[in-house]
Amino acid sequence: MKLNNQQHASSVRFRWFPYHLGLAIALSTTVACVQAATSSEFFPQPVYTTLTKANGVEEMATSRTIEGLPTAHYDAISADGKWLMVSSKDQPEAYLLDAQSGKKLATYKIGKVPQGVAISPDGRWGMAVAAGEGTVSIIDLKTRKLVRTIIVGKTPHNIRFTRDSRIAYVTLQGGSGVAVVDMASLKKIGEIPVPGIKGPHNLDLSADGKTLWVRDFVGKVAAVDIASRKVEAVIPVGLGHGGIDVTPDGRYVVAGAIADHVVDVIDPKTKKVIKRIDVGQGPHGVRASADGRWIYASVTGTNRIAVIDAGTLTVAKQVAITGQVPFWISVVGND
Repeated sequence: MKLNNQQHASSVRFRWFPYHLGLAIALSTTVACVQAATSSEFFPQPVYTTLTKANGVEEMATSRTIEGLPTAHYDAISADGKWLMVSSKDQPEAYLLDAQSGKKLATYKIGKVPQGVAISPDGRWGMAVAAGEGTVSIIDLKTRKLVRTIIVGKTPHNIRFTRDSRIAYVTLQGGSGVAVVDMASLKKIGEIPVPGIKGPHNLDLSADGKTLWVRDFVGKVAAVDIASRKVEAVIPVGLGHGGIDVTPDGRYVVAGAIADHVVDVIDPKTKKVIKRIDVGQGPHGVRASADGRWIYASVTGTNRIAVIDAGTLTVAKQVAITGQVPFWISVVGND
């Protein structure tokens, strides 16, 4: 990524203009004070953001950073907030951590090109993608052991469990659909085709579990009826790839766009974009708070988390992170 060039240019300009440097320091101090005073309001549940260039994960409410996670890429938090899984962008590894202490409990060799990770809602299973292997690795969180690796298809990318933890859906970025994994047998049992999009990338499930929302690699979202396995709509969104999230109340579907500067808000009833929110260059991860009050976007180009008011669909605050390149977001109670 070439995001640091602009930041470097800015730092050079500040070195030549001491007045502006002093003003910037004063303003950043003010922003930090405001953030500290309002963090519990903006982050009512723990929110974990991967910091790819800082090799760690930041918990946003406290600005606590968990270090020692090489090129931290994707993360997932258990429903009870106890376990945190993190994948590495460059190492063939995924990690299991105690979310409260930040202690690394296990390292798993999952294979080439790690991508998404997930924890089942019942807390039984962890799952990690190795895109370069075409596989997902399944971890028994009771024993903390990797128990099986399953071939799911070409270039898998990310995972979403059903609410009852019985099925896991895996996007196949190198294919044309979504793999279906049965968690009782720990086997792939089928695929759901998703025509009309290019490179199924990230995904989420509707609140009622009947619709798959799939974000592609280039700028579209597909809504797929699971029962009929038919694509109900293909919706243009921001450029490039990004995350996708159905808000807990089912009111909105939100999508990031790393090659753009907007978070798109989709009405799941009309299946149309109703708002495009400018959050800064390169939003990727998106996730709503568990109470539905806020929508978070990790803005890779500005090293901030945009906090969107879900009531007004406007940016309420831009929160600076402690590291660089915030990539993915996981939220206790909505992950």
